[in-house]
Amino acid sequence: MSKASDKERIDLLRKELHKHNYLYYVKTQPEINDFQFDILLQELDELEKRHPEFMDDNSPTRRVGSDISTGFEQFEHSLPMLSLGNTYNEEELKEFDERVKKTITEPIEYACELKYDGVAISLRYENGSLFRALTRGDGVVGDDVTNNIRTIRSIPLHLFGDNYPERFEIRGEVLMPVEGFKKMNESRIKEGEAAFANPRNATAGTLKMQDPAVVAKRPLDCFLYSVAIEESIFSSHYESLQASADWGFRVPPYNKVVGSIGEVFQFISYWAERRKELPIEIDGIVIKVNSYEQQRELGFTAKTPRWAIAYKFKAEQAATRLLSVDFQVGRTGAVTPVANLEPVQLAGTTVKRASLHNADQINLLGLKLHDMVFVEKGGDIIPKIVGVDTSAREAGAKDIQFISHCPECNELLVREEDEAAHYCPNINGCPPQIKGRIEHFISRKAMNINAAEATINQLFNAGLVSNVADLFDLTVFDIINLEGFRIKSSENLVSSIKESVTIPFPRVLYSLGIRYVGETVAKKLAAHFKNIDALMNADMESLVEVDEIGERIAESLLSFFSIESNRELIERLRTAGLRMEIEKLQTLNSDLLKGKSFVISGKFSTHSRDELKEMVEQNGGKNSSSVSSKTSFVLAGENMGPEKYKKAESHEVPIISIQDFLQMLNK
Repeated sequence: MSKASDKERIDLLRKELHKHNYLYYVKTQPEINDFQFDILLQELDELEKRHPEFMDDNSPTRRVGSDISTGFEQFEHSLPMLSLGNTYNEEELKEFDERVKKTITEPIEYACELKYDGVAISLRYENGSLFRALTRGDGVVGDDVTNNIRTIRSIPLHLFGDNYPERFEIRGEVLMPVEGFKKMNESRIKEGEAAFANPRNATAGTLKMQDPAVVAKRPLDCFLYSVAIEESIFSSHYESLQASADWGFRVPPYNKVVGSIGEVFQFISYWAERRKELPIEIDGIVIKVNSYEQQRELGFTAKTPRWAIAYKFKAEQAATRLLSVDFQVGRTGAVTPVANLEPVQLAGTTVKRASLHNADQINLLGLKLHDMVFVEKGGDIIPKIVGVDTSAREAGAKDIQFISHCPECNELLVREEDEAAHYCPNINGCPPQIKGRIEHFISRKAMNINAAEATINQLFNAGLVSNVADLFDLTVFDIINLEGFRIKSSENLVSSIKESVTIPFPRVLYSLGIRYVGETVAKKLAAHFKNIDALMNADMESLVEVDEIGERIAESLLSFFSIESNRELIERLRTAGLRMEIEKLQTLNSDLLKGKSFVISGKFSTHSRDELKEMVEQNGGKNSSSVSSKTSFVLAGENMGPEKYKKAESHEVPIISIQDFLQMLNK
């Protein structure tokens, strides 16, 4: 056969195999048997090996996974993947319905869906082909797991029809059906491997694997539940799902559109009784306003959409015995008692430990050593003790004695008036506090330094860091001798630390880890005092004048800045180049940018992206994460994203530099 005819045969085989994959895995209506499918797949594989120039990453032969192992890159979602507000009772659902009706005067439809207990995924398609698959990550940036996702046969590599958008994302949940999970565990046990605790953990671990060939052997599935397009071509959420099913996606068959909150309750009741009959695990119901126009009118809070809510099923309980109590020290010095339990199965996981929160909680429960206790998972996630079976108490059971000295440094614990927690006051000599403060300092919402908790532990144990300022003295030669580090990884860590000096002052203030000073409080303090010196020298009276700053926060600030070592630490950070004041341009409050929408892309040497976003908002403009026809300007730095560049060109959106932007503000 000629090269041209081979190419025609390859294209035909791919088309046929994509169709049969869809019929088998999505529609469950196979037209050929497994043997016939394998014959076609084998023929395609041989042709592709003969003609590597015709290879396509989305070929059906790639479903088995490559043995190439690489780390995960991170990319931005075109639209943020926001979390949903949760509720556990019908009264709060009624309040949600009332809030919606205060804004929307027209009739309202609700789309009701099952809440799948899996791992959120966002699939990006371009020109009908799978382009990239990202995990949720922090909602803005996710891990690129495309090679692993290609192995899931219910996810189309090419779409059917021709009425899909040129570029779009579709969100859903990767999960492991219960039956497949059981068989996989049985096989692992036979081979002497440890069994997975539950389908969700198995799914999460599988998606993070570096070898797609192993991923291909795991029984993963995927249900899609949201089409993410900036300018939707549909009028409703349900309509978009029906269309995506025609494109080849596996859309859950359990969805239903209802016309009242009463019908929502009926849907919840129905599945609460029957959820154990499902082939997959669910932990609640998701309720969304169906109309896209009404969704836009309702809008968003900072973290969640106002047009959707998740109703979580009540947590399961289990009875087990309390064996002992450990005490852990956090970064603020708070000492938390943790119960060690006889292992017990609860909501699909083995529970061995549970938080007891503080001494008051132990007393409230009337808890004694070796009691039989009732454990449940708060939100099906965090185990906690909710009660005691006193009828099963052993004779002579001993009270639980809250410790008087720190279990890490032996310092006498203190308990302040009106405080529930005991604290270790040895802030500069207690290892968990020191490491905890450094871990907080480097976190994404603080200084965003790319280092893991294990790395901080290594640096601390090696005597290289004993406070956050020590990070800025690190060199490649200091780090390279640590276990697991090479030249490149050492250079990356040092580079990440150096890049963090562009973080704006409010986040620097938050990163210091002052008790009660969270993100919002740090922003208010920075906006009011403008710089660290004014804040350090403020008295009680001037502190409580700040909006939302009460005496408790003020006392914490006064206490922190009264310690000489903390003032010395701030001076070292200032010397390292960290921003200790709000730049003048950031404090401009004008309407210079009113009505203008900005997309910020790339790296900037003079400002951080967060700082630039604040400058946009404080001058009346709006920020967007993706380019559309409604975008006014793209503010471009070094290494601007190529996709954003293409979109800006196609929509004829002006691309401006940092100098152009600053000139706008200086006008």
